[in-house]
Amino acid sequence: MIKHLIKNVSNSVKYNNVTSNNILFSTSTSLKFGRKFTTETQQECILERLEGENKGISVISFNRGHVKNALGKNLMNQFRSHLNELRFCPDTRVVIVRSLVDGVFCSGADLKERALMSQIEASQFVHSLRSSFTELETLQMPTIAAIEGVAVGGGTEMVLACDFRVASKSSKMGLPETGLAIIPGAGGTQRLPRLIGIPRAKELIFTGAILDSKRALEIGLVQYETEKGEAFDKAIEIAKQIIPKGPIAIRMAKQAIDRGMNVDQASGMIIEQASYAQVIPTKDRIEGLTAFKEKRKPVYKGE
Repeated sequence: MIKHLIKNVSNSVKYNNVTSNNILFSTSTSLKFGRKFTTETQQECILERLEGENKGISVISFNRGHVKNALGKNLMNQFRSHLNELRFCPDTRVVIVRSLVDGVFCSGADLKERALMSQIEASQFVHSLRSSFTELETLQMPTIAAIEGVAVGGGTEMVLACDFRVASKSSKMGLPETGLAIIPGAGGTQRLPRLIGIPRAKELIFTGAILDSKRALEIGLVQYETEKGEAFDKAIEIAKQIIPKGPIAIRMAKQAIDRGMNVDQASGMIIEQASYAQVIPTKDRIEGLTAFKEKRKPVYKGE
């Protein structure tokens, strides 16, 4: 089913700042949006920290073009390594997840690799996927998925773990696992109903329906729809609206919302109170009040 969805996608890969042999070089053409990446490396999952006017934005890019960014062991190991690095990075205020492969965001699990696994190995790998997406979901800073092309199965489960989803008109999303006699196993059965409601989530999972960007926007699966090739631009735009805000306040707001949604409202109020208490002693709070009094823009340092 997944192969059927992507059979018309060209085998040629458009990398922007990646050469055809998957070697990443820092060149003048790689600095769109202020990107700066000075290390030469061969990777399936690339972490970049943007500079200039986009400083504070980190980008995770999938670059496994020969298998349509299928989620294999090597790619996921690199992905988790980047998440661990970002979790403790004080300079990253927003994370964007995207693909460097033309026509595909992520085609889901690598089924050819999966076919070679024993039952125990398959269970271990699915557990690893589930844990990885939870690590993405629980990053302290906001996360944005910039979706171009096919994002099905594990690809949809990944974007569900992000705070925001921007989909271009080229995108296709869905959870077709029941057509393979399995179920979404990396968080899809839990995050999707929490996002779009139980009946719609059941319909999508039971039927394995694949949605275009228009329908995904209508049901709340994504927050923004763009023209083809513009999802990353929109993600940058959203990120630049977040960066000037107090970083500790953003982290505490995310914590209060995420934790509060899983408890009753009274318990949620306690979580909000505890989160608010974390911003009271910060220098940023004083800077915000001082800047307001002096009628200038605040400069927050995350302190």
